[in-house]
Amino acid sequence: MSKMLDSIPSLPVADAVESFMDLLTGNFSSLFEFVQSGGKTAMEFITDILIAVPPVVFIILIALIAFFATRKKFGLAVFSIIGLLFIYNQGLWEELMNTITLVIFASIIAIIIGIPFGILMSKSSIAEAIVKPILDFMQTMPGFVYLIPAVAFFGIGVVPGVFASVIFALPPTVRFTNLGIRQVPRELVEAADSYGSTGWQKLIKVELPLAKSTIMAGINQTVLLSLSMVVIASMIGAPGLGREVLSALQRAQVGNGFVAGLSLVIFAIIVDRLTQSLNKKK
Repeated sequence: MSKMLDSIPSLPVADAVESFMDLLTGNFSSLFEFVQSGGKTAMEFITDILIAVPPVVFIILIALIAFFATRKKFGLAVFSIIGLLFIYNQGLWEELMNTITLVIFASIIAIIIGIPFGILMSKSSIAEAIVKPILDFMQTMPGFVYLIPAVAFFGIGVVPGVFASVIFALPPTVRFTNLGIRQVPRELVEAADSYGSTGWQKLIKVELPLAKSTIMAGINQTVLLSLSMVVIASMIGAPGLGREVLSALQRAQVGNGFVAGLSLVIFAIIVDRLTQSLNKKK
């Protein structure tokens, strides 16, 4: 049996993928260069603005947002102050700002793409059958693999890091949007139909508001997955706290790696609690 299997020629999957990538990079190189330069300029602009804000002002602003987002509870606000002061004290403030920029861009792009696809899946069983396997592929493929096309398209830097992060973080928003809309009670949808609502009115005024909590849960996961790609994206030149972790790993600096990793944990907790608080009913 093994001899029979050995006699079967190998499928040229790798060659086919290489040819496809060469086709894309050859025909759309100008587009990729435009996205690379434009994206880099936009992200550097946002990072410069964040760095220009005095750390004390930034920390106070985050603490106030946390205070009011959590219905005037002090827990997250106090944690934000202590955690951000720790990051500043360790000399990682600029790296934190670069990380925030990467997470913001990756999350926004993933949400802008993900919600419409989720709506499409909820409205069409055919679309759901097509998109679901793609989402499964995106979620099960190791994150490091996404670095290969990212570098092929955009070279080295923060833009390919955002590209890889978007692919990795996109599925939760799509899945949860689809799930949330499909879970809207059928009676309410039929009531909207009986009042003569158009499909757009039904979506905006009934389905999306009722699916909000589920969609926000997906957005929360997308933001956290974007943050989890920070270290991996640093391998292709993306700046931020991930680069500090990678540098510590390469130099076997346990202390520096722990501090950079702890800073990422602090930032992740703040982001997670803030996005969760937006999903709670008043």
